[in-house]
Amino acid sequence: MASETKVVAPAPIDFSKWRNVPTLLMLVGGLGAVIGFFVNRTQFGYSWLQNFMFFLSLCVGGWFLVLVHHLFDASWSVGIRRINEQIAVGLPWMAVLFIPIAFLATDIFPWLHMLKVGEMDHALRSKAPLFSVGGFYGVTVICFVLWWHFTYGLRRSSLAQDKDGSPRWTYSMRRYACWGIVTFAFSVTLAVIMWMKSLQHEWFSTMYGVYYFAGSVWMTLATVYVLTMIFQRQGYLNGVIGEKQYYFIGSLFFAFTVFYAYIHFAQFFIIWNANIPEETFWYYIRTHNAWRQVGLVLIFGHFFVPFLTLLRIDAKLKIQVMLPIAIWAWIMHYTDMVFNIQPAIPENLIPGRALSPAIHWMDVACFLFMLGFLSWRFFSNYFAHPPYPLRDPRMAEGLDVYVPPLSTAKAEPKASH
Repeated sequence: MASETKVVAPAPIDFSKWRNVPTLLMLVGGLGAVIGFFVNRTQFGYSWLQNFMFFLSLCVGGWFLVLVHHLFDASWSVGIRRINEQIAVGLPWMAVLFIPIAFLATDIFPWLHMLKVGEMDHALRSKAPLFSVGGFYGVTVICFVLWWHFTYGLRRSSLAQDKDGSPRWTYSMRRYACWGIVTFAFSVTLAVIMWMKSLQHEWFSTMYGVYYFAGSVWMTLATVYVLTMIFQRQGYLNGVIGEKQYYFIGSLFFAFTVFYAYIHFAQFFIIWNANIPEETFWYYIRTHNAWRQVGLVLIFGHFFVPFLTLLRIDAKLKIQVMLPIAIWAWIMHYTDMVFNIQPAIPENLIPGRALSPAIHWMDVACFLFMLGFLSWRFFSNYFAHPPYPLRDPRMAEGLDVYVPPLSTAKAEPKASH
């Protein structure tokens, strides 16, 4: 007898009046960003980079969730796979948002300015040719090309599977995932080193890529939980999402809460214990002045609050708990990006910004524009196709529905005679 997972059926929500919000966000944020560029292009550059790295992490997390779905041949995540795919294909669109960074690179990255004026220190020489003008733009092009190839390749195979259900599309997505996970580790680490860690090019850290990855997936899982709830209440995911899916997303979110804390602490402990000036100065800056309080906020807000909240099993199934935690995750991850970027701003470029954490009005403008732009791309792509895989062979298993093998089904009428 077929057994089914209990399907959550919350009250519907009418989101039709919110359809124009992404456009409004783009207009308001875009106007503020343009004004900011002409008022203070250096401040605009750092504000844009800060928000770019924040939203890049969301797309990176979506891509990772698609990869692990295929690598582990998971069944429970089939119903939410299309959501993850649409988040992941935001990666190629991040190339459009990278244009201001490419244009203002010498204003944002001190080491690129040093190369421009011909002043190289020992740290910069030792990291050549990667830390060069050609290396910076070469890494940028390589990363976006790879991200476009793998994210759109996975999405094309997924949509093709909806049409005929052929096993070749399943195998195609597994091949993309096989090579994609290696590409993911290489490209994301390289991108984060070039676009964020290199703000202080003297610093060394072998764990920085993993650190960024852990926070990215953490925030993306919280986002996917809320999006799943919204689309189910709208009726798009009825019948394919049950309590099991919400529980597993919440459990992964809980796991990455611990994983992020472990990676961040391990990076801090190893660097501080080694006591090498080229490494410790990064944390020294971030444990003095007002940045000490920001570090404490991350310790308690990024770890203890979600960790203690989600210890109870049933908490992962309550939207009254998970929705505030998801919003909290966005706030904490944004704080993490501020913690990484703002202390690296040279004092002579924006006086006081590196010593005192603050949210500038340009930060808000850039945030609103990118949120509107990526939301527009996400919802346009999502509603243009089926909201979940229609012919994935793992769908029934993910819903705990037993489907007899075709050979068994054919044999049963003969046995009845």
